Amino acid sequence: MTLLLPVGLAFIMFSLGLGLRLDDFRRVLVRPRALAAGLVAQLILLPAIAWALAVALGLPPLAAAGLMILAACPGGVTAGMVTHLARGETALSISLTALTSLVAFVSVPLVVGAGLSFFASTGASIRLPLGPTAGALLLVTLLPVAAGLAVAASGRLGPAGVRRVQRAAAVVFALIVVATFARHWDAMLAHLPAVGPAALLLNALTMAVGAGLGALVRLEGAGRVALAMECGMQNGALGITLAISVLGRPELAVPSVIYALLMNLSAFAVIAARRAGPLRAA
Repeated sequence: MTLLLPVGLAFIMFSLGLGLRLDDFRRVLVRPRALAAGLVAQLILLPAIAWALAVALGLPPLAAAGLMILAACPGGVTAGMVTHLARGETALSISLTALTSLVAFVSVPLVVGAGLSFFASTGASIRLPLGPTAGALLLVTLLPVAAGLAVAASGRLGPAGVRRVQRAAAVVFALIVVATFARHWDAMLAHLPAVGPAALLLNALTMAVGAGLGALVRLEGAGRVALAMECGMQNGALGITLAISVLGRPELAVPSVIYALLMNLSAFAVIAARRAGPLRAA
């Protein structure tokens, strides 16, 4: 699983690159308001919402701290696949994933440290391994997308070949989701009653905030979907890693595990709704 997960994610990103052109990224860069809206939602509003929910719902200290760890994490790389399946603006989603992952070197220690200090009464210092994290981002996100772009530009696969690869990537994505659920099923069942409502509200509110900010900066429907998915699809794997490997407290990983289940259910609902209707911008 340790090796198959990054390989599978890299294949998914490669398939996304096959469906993109450089012009897609140029259109994103000439609309800085879209990127700014995504960054504000991810880096400021999402942790603020998690903090408010933890206080309002009176979560136990470790559950509240775990929720803050999740909220500190950047968007997951699978957000690009979900955005693609939901007929969203994939280039915007990938761009935001890359940006928030890079900023995470600063934002994650700040948010997680504040959450631990406030909720768990500990000043535990979180220091992300800069080199390995940057290398993982490069290998799992940027290089596969660049390879996909290059193959698409060469015309070697052709439309039929691209469709086959993208269908295979959708299967890989589904297998990753199922494997994650199976691996952490007992923990999810045990803690779902206490943490589930907060995770569900966090997911619903952040997706709504993303879509709302997209409307505020006058994005079309595909752009609003991209922002909603970027805000709602968190990098739960990073949250689990921080809780278990960095802090040595597996119980802090429970919100990330439960959120992984709920965010995929809501994502599939959006995909079904978007694909049930006609292909349109809004």
